[in-house]
Amino acid sequence: MLRLGRYRLASLLDCTFALDGGAMFGIVPKPLWEKEIPADARNRVRLAARCLLAVDEGSRRRIVVDAGMGLRWDPKRVEMYAIERPGGGLCAELRRNGVEPEEVTDVVLTHLHFDHAGGACVPGEGGALQLAFPNATWHLQRGAWQWAHAPTERDRGSFRGEDFDLLAHSGRLHLLEGDAELFPDVELILSEGHTVGQQLPRFHGGDTHLTFCGDVIPTHAHLRTSWVMGYDLYPLTTVEEKKMILAEALEDDGILFFEHDPVHAACRLTEEGGHPAFREPVAM
Repeated sequence: MLRLGRYRLASLLDCTFALDGGAMFGIVPKPLWEKEIPADARNRVRLAARCLLAVDEGSRRRIVVDAGMGLRWDPKRVEMYAIERPGGGLCAELRRNGVEPEEVTDVVLTHLHFDHAGGACVPGEGGALQLAFPNATWHLQRGAWQWAHAPTERDRGSFRGEDFDLLAHSGRLHLLEGDAELFPDVELILSEGHTVGQQLPRFHGGDTHLTFCGDVIPTHAHLRTSWVMGYDLYPLTTVEEKKMILAEALEDDGILFFEHDPVHAACRLTEEGGHPAFREPVAM
């Protein structure tokens, strides 16, 4: 775990999976992006579905950021997305860090795409779905909630209603509107480039911070400001959001947490040729 102010932070690998490399890098030519993350014979790049655990011993708060892809995938899609769970999944990772699913007090969902909210519900006794963290409050932007219930034809395939329908009737859903200080030393940054109402948690400690980059900077290869995903609804907005996150990380020697990087959970930055660049990995 990484100590940052009042929080102990740990990377939780739900699974690895694969998506089309062209979709992950948009207009960037393959000879460039493949130097960073190589593609397989089907042009897919290996990615992580990585979540974050934040433990505040003083308040006994246990926070999980995002819920991974979850277990409810049929064999066809397991093969399509090349889903593998080398560590046994999100709950197994939690237990290795000394936390039971029932002890999680809060879940911060960045947004409701299936690789971020797919693990929100798990099969219970008799096969009925139940919340993966039954005693937690689930925090989400109202805009993200509304958009997921009425997406466009362009992004409809990124949502699975069964991943979040249970939340609507749970009494545990907390909808926010815009930037907010959610807990002591934890702020939420509203992001509108990748999808409507994405929220990025930022943990503060001393003179530095850690930003959970979600799908604004999904991997270390996306540190280049113009390298944005083909999935982004508003790519120019993503570019501007990324510039701000990178500048703030450079100013505070901050840490960037990568949700989808297959190798690096987090890093610190340096400047090369006047541009932010990967300096060193941060163990978590």
